[in-house]
Amino acid sequence: MNTINEIFSTQIEIKKSSFLAFLVPIDKFSTMHEMLKQNHPKAVHIVWAKREINKYNQIVENQSDDGEPKGTSGPPSLNALRGANLVDCGVLIVRYFGGIKLGTGGLVRAYGGATNEVIKNAKLIKFDQKSECVFYTPFSLMSRFEHFLNSENLSDFSREFDENGARWIIKFKQDEYEKFHSFSHTFEISGFILLAIPLFAKNN
Repeated sequence: MNTINEIFSTQIEIKKSSFLAFLVPIDKFSTMHEMLKQNHPKAVHIVWAKREINKYNQIVENQSDDGEPKGTSGPPSLNALRGANLVDCGVLIVRYFGGIKLGTGGLVRAYGGATNEVIKNAKLIKFDQKSECVFYTPFSLMSRFEHFLNSENLSDFSREFDENGARWIIKFKQDEYEKFHSFSHTFEISGFILLAIPLFAKNN
């Protein structure tokens, strides 16, 4: 599977209609959608499709025709993402109508083509599966775990504090989790508690 880590864009024109396509990482998708609505108030449609991995390692897909005839825009855009084996990203396509109707087949080709074009111009990277891990540390261990995560460039985590320490939620790749496990299990005697392990660890 493939994904992206930055936003890519391209524009195609078909029978005077302009199609602006944006390939967007899933964590920026909603923000980008709202920004496009604000930046393109005169656009007649903002069609979208996305594929993402949920916490059960399943691919979840969704799409919207945004007022275009049903099945003519969202589904062909989604099919293009599938064809490139893309996950954890989505495509947003802004259409400016040029006065000439494209017909059902023309719309399918236009939206699928716009998505394929932005994919072709994008830098795809291999998708590394991540799975959620939850653990608890007392305040006395906080700095040690912060130092470890920083040294491993693992900054995408959240914490919930109580009066004694913090509950951490973080997603690991398999090799990242193996390093973390080697580091963390030595602190069990000091109050470290592993609350939920990644799915791939359960399968081993």
